[in-house]
Amino acid sequence: MEELILRTTYLAKPTEIERKWYVLDATDIPLGRISAAAATILRGKNKPQFTPNVDTGDNVIIINAANVKLTGRKASRKLYHHHSNYAGGLRTRTAGEIRENHPTELIELSIKGMMPKNSLGHKQFLKLHVYAGAEHKQTAQQPEVLDINKLI
Repeated sequence: MEELILRTTYLAKPTEIERKWYVLDATDIPLGRISAAAATILRGKNKPQFTPNVDTGDNVIIINAANVKLTGRKASRKLYHHHSNYAGGLRTRTAGEIRENHPTELIELSIKGMMPKNSLGHKQFLKLHVYAGAEHKQTAQQPEVLDINKLI
């Protein structure tokens, strides 16, 4: 007779999770590529113990956000809309304007759109730290530098 083999699905517990810190350099890397890599790490999908309903992700630091690459004519044609909920309150900005005036906001908007739209997604998004220049404040955490070209 065949023996019945019981296999159980591994579910990560919040106390078992080890969190690492990673640094991604956005210099001359397309916006979507760096955003997809960061969103994957923030959610924890790069780990074998990924569990969809548990925050298994790591912390991500993105430096040189002002030097992110916008391919094609996205700098002038990609539009970001915001409405104040007042009549005539629609505000529209191009991706190029955002990159010049608020370089960290461009990457944050892109990554936020890739995260789950619930409280878990918000908790995971809070582990993102974006800086316009090459310096960051998290040197005490001894972050590991990741090469984005080898990651994806």
